[in-house]
Amino acid sequence: MKKLLWLAAALLLGACSSVPLEEPGTPGQGPEPSAVSRPLVVPPLASLPETPARRLQGHYVAVSWQQLPGWDNDNLAHVWKAFLNNCKGLMRPVSGSLAVPARAAPRVWQPVCQAAVRSGLDARSTGAPVRDFLQQQLRPWQLDQSAGRAASGTVTGYYEPLIRASKQQIGEYQWPLYATPPDLLTIDLGAVYPELAGKRVRGKLEGRRVVPYDTRAEIAANPARQPPVIVWANDPVEAFFLQIQGSGRAVLPDGTTIRLAYDDHNGRPYVSIGQWLARQGEMPLAKTSMQNIKQWARDHPDRVQQMLNVNPAMVFFRAEAIPDPELGPSGAYGVPLMAQRAVAVDTNYVPLGTPLWLATKQPGGAGPLQRLVFAQDTGAAIKGAARADFYWGTGDEAGAQAGRMKQAGQMWLLWPVRAGAPAAR
Repeated sequence: MKKLLWLAAALLLGACSSVPLEEPGTPGQGPEPSAVSRPLVVPPLASLPETPARRLQGHYVAVSWQQLPGWDNDNLAHVWKAFLNNCKGLMRPVSGSLAVPARAAPRVWQPVCQAAVRSGLDARSTGAPVRDFLQQQLRPWQLDQSAGRAASGTVTGYYEPLIRASKQQIGEYQWPLYATPPDLLTIDLGAVYPELAGKRVRGKLEGRRVVPYDTRAEIAANPARQPPVIVWANDPVEAFFLQIQGSGRAVLPDGTTIRLAYDDHNGRPYVSIGQWLARQGEMPLAKTSMQNIKQWARDHPDRVQQMLNVNPAMVFFRAEAIPDPELGPSGAYGVPLMAQRAVAVDTNYVPLGTPLWLATKQPGGAGPLQRLVFAQDTGAAIKGAARADFYWGTGDEAGAQAGRMKQAGQMWLLWPVRAGAPAAR
C-alpha cells in the first residue's frame, strides 16, 4: 500500500529538471499484482532461479526461541492464513527490475513453503500446531546493534481508512477521489541511465516538453483538468487522510463496500496541512489530529479548499472489489495486509516477505505488544534498523490506535533453518 506514497524528493535532472523524481524503494512504483487470489503452488526447487545474494546492512545473531520476549503468549490467530499468503508472494518469480525493493529469495523459502502445504494446517489454525511448525522450520535471528545488543527502532502505526461515499455527486457527497488521469506520464529514467535505476519522473506534455503534473490546487480550480472521479466522499478531511494512507474502503449508499487502491500520484511533494494550521495560529501543532482538523473544517467551510491546497500532492486510485474482508490493501510486496500481522520495514535491513517477531508496547504504553508479523510493506519514512510501521487494520478504531502509536521496539527475523544468515535477493 504504501503509505506516505508521495513523500518522494524533488530531485533534478537534465531536460526533465522541472519534474520531481521518485526515489528507489518508494511505494509510488506500485506493488506487484496480488498473488493471494490464486492457490499456493510451490514449484520444484530446481525450477527456481538462483539469483545473487545482496548483503543486508544489519548484523544478525542467531538466538533461541526462548529469547524472544512473549513468544509463548502469542495465540498466533490469523498467522497461518497470513503465512500461506506470504508464501504465495515468496513463490512468485524473481523480478529482474532493480526498482523492486529487496525481497527474500524463492529458493531459500521453497522447502518451508512446501512443508506448509504438506502440514495439514489451514487458515483457521492457531496456537500449538502453528507454533510447532514455525519452531521446526525457522530460526530466530536478532537484528543486532553492537556488542550483542538488540537494535531498537521507532514503531509507528498505519491503517486503512473507511469513508462514506457515492458514485454520484449528490447531497453531502461533494469531495472527489480521482482515477489516474489519462495524460499523466511516468518516465522510468533507469531504462536510459542505469545509475538512476528505480528513479521515475511524473509529468505531462506541453508541446514537446515534459513539465510537472498539475498540483492539487490546479486540479481543483480547473474542471477541464479534473481526472475521472471514482467516488465522491462526504467529508473532505477523511478523503484527504485516505490519500495520506494510500488506500481505503468506501461504503456506498446501498451498503456496498469497495476498496480505493493506490494507482498513481502526481509526483508533487507532500506538505503537511497540520503544520500549515499551526503556522496560521489556528491550533497548536500537537493538537493537529484528524479529529481536530475535521472540527476546524466544519467551523471554517469557506476555507476548506484553501487548507487542502496547501498540499500540492495528489494520489490517484483504482476501484477494487473486496473478496475477503479480513484482508487489507496490498503492500509494497503485492500481498494483501492482515490486520495486526503486517509491518512496513526498511528493506536495507529486512527483505520483504520475511516473518518477524516484533516486541514493542501498545499505543500509550498500555502493556506489551509482542507478536509475529510479516514484512510486507515499505515507506519513505521507514528507515533504519528495527524501524517498523505496524498495520492496524480498517476503520476508525484502527485509525485511533495507529495515530497514538509511537514507541521503541525490537525485531527478530525468522529465517529458514537451513538457509544460514538472512540475506536479500
